[in-house]
Amino acid sequence: MARPSSLDELIEALRCLPGVGPKSAQRMAYHLLQHNPRGGERLSLAIAHALKNLRHCIRCNNFTEAEVCERCASSKRDPSLLCVVEMPVDLNTMEQTHAFNGLYYVLMGRLSPLDGIGPRELAFERLMARVGDGLVKEVILATNFTNEGEATAHYLSELLRARGLKSSRIARGVPVGGELEFTDAATVAQALRERREY
Repeated sequence: MARPSSLDELIEALRCLPGVGPKSAQRMAYHLLQHNPRGGERLSLAIAHALKNLRHCIRCNNFTEAEVCERCASSKRDPSLLCVVEMPVDLNTMEQTHAFNGLYYVLMGRLSPLDGIGPRELAFERLMARVGDGLVKEVILATNFTNEGEATAHYLSELLRARGLKSSRIARGVPVGGELEFTDAATVAQALRERREY
């Protein structure tokens, strides 16, 4: 059997990216080769550098080049609050709000028994060791509001309760700037249940 050509290898490699199918991978490959070979070379070097140098922070599990990331090492953050998120992109979203000054823990996924992802695969024991450091007073569960995210939050809340630790769940409801007329009934119902005194 003949070895795939360099072009075929490139197209197949680009398909590993989320949301990139055969046509998109083909377009990207041709663009890099024809219009931006220097960008393709830079991309290749950046990926190789990241794979070689990035690791998981021993405190928050996010990606970093150091043993402990800058955020976890900062004396300006409140160590009594720990926000648990599914992925690094969720941490970035939380940080963009400028509404949270505690620390984080990134699960790098969510419980999904159908995909073979359970507590062991997400290393929940690492999280439990982290929250048991004597500094954490409240764990904020900020997993997504999908079935898997809800199951993950519920499972973690039970583990935390068993250890006598306080946990809370981020609220959900009508988005800022949203109109009731265009909001689905389940979201409005949740907003009613999670209403607060005004």
